Amino acid sequence: MGATFAEKILARAAGRDQVQPGEVLDIEPDVVMSHDNTAAIYKIFSELPHGRIKYPERLAITLDHAVPPPTPKHAQNHAEIRKFVAAFGIKNFFEVGRGICHQVHCEEGVIGPGMILLGSDSHSTHPGWLGAFGAGIGRTEVAALWATGQLWMRVPETLRVTLTGQLAPGVSSKDVTISLIGLLSSEGANYMAVEFDGPGVATLSPDMRAVLPNMMAEMGAKSAYIAPDAVTWDWIETQLRRNRPDRWQERIAYFRDRALYPDADAAYAESHMIDLSAIEPVVSCPHEVDRTARVSELAAQHVDFGFIGTCTNGRLEDIAAAADVVRGHQVRARLLVIPASSKVFEDAVAAGYVADLLAAGATIGTPGCGPCMGNHMGVLAPGEVCISSASRNFRGRMGERDADIYLASPAVVAASAVAGYIAHPAAIMERA
Repeated sequence: MGATFAEKILARAAGRDQVQPGEVLDIEPDVVMSHDNTAAIYKIFSELPHGRIKYPERLAITLDHAVPPPTPKHAQNHAEIRKFVAAFGIKNFFEVGRGICHQVHCEEGVIGPGMILLGSDSHSTHPGWLGAFGAGIGRTEVAALWATGQLWMRVPETLRVTLTGQLAPGVSSKDVTISLIGLLSSEGANYMAVEFDGPGVATLSPDMRAVLPNMMAEMGAKSAYIAPDAVTWDWIETQLRRNRPDRWQERIAYFRDRALYPDADAAYAESHMIDLSAIEPVVSCPHEVDRTARVSELAAQHVDFGFIGTCTNGRLEDIAAAADVVRGHQVRARLLVIPASSKVFEDAVAAGYVADLLAAGATIGTPGCGPCMGNHMGVLAPGEVCISSASRNFRGRMGERDADIYLASPAVVAASAVAGYIAHPAAIMERA
């Protein structure tokens, strides 16, 4: 019997020929990721007897959750992190404004095919779209990794999702993930690895693919994976040439050497099939990600605020989709757009998308997480209704418990901001 991707990569990390789901292994990850919580992790680390970081070259730290810092406390936190980075010689450090850790680490080649990333953020499943193993862990576990370089991990069972067909115009991979979570529930993949395969994957752009592993965190997944193909390798090379011109050839050769693929006869705990052509725009309704409905069922729902961004949907195609919808219109609901990285922001400006959004009355924010976790830059008032391209809508997620959050694709968010109520993008674009 063959092995799934998760089984193969964890076996290699543990120095084993093969492993079985349920086994507990000691592994050494390639990347240990943290963000604004680095200062809190350092306090835990300081209580350990080790006194030094075993593999400082494996750390990747990005300031992204509260940027620019909204309070003196946040600013002090950032100052402490900068001191830590300097003291321990952390090279993979990305400052305020560079963007969200998950997006930036992919752009910079910190993570890539066949590598393992463990991070102190639940959306560390994200780099699975490149063919990596990414998983979220706690702050204590990160501190232990800093000290020892090792961590135990249970080998997950694998859930297989086969994609067929092709998405219709105006439908996005965000609609796919919301539909899948609605079908299987927010606990449908608890501590499982999710593999996406099938001919439908080839029809998805890099920006669309990134949404799939990212959102699997909302289905309880430990990790998620898409096999690298020509589209993946082209994207990696383009990013490395742009961001690491001095070492792109060395880095892509490393990725190609490390890349792993599941065996054709691998055993899966569950298998599901999704026809992309059957997907239509959908939303997650308050206050549960798996409480889903078609946009057409919510057409009368008033909205006060639209938010486009986050590690889930803040990439160039997301901003382009929003610009296409609002072009020639004025928004009735407040609309905030935050690029996932400075490179995305730069490209959106060059393409004219930012000008289109500003002309429609949108606000543009500093690359980072923005109001996703309710820190600042767009938190909600009591009684307000938000439609967001983020990944979570539980009560209080955006800073106010007495507010409602709907989740949708960037195009649906933009259309809803123009209409002032939840709207299908096609209905708005027909008016232009």
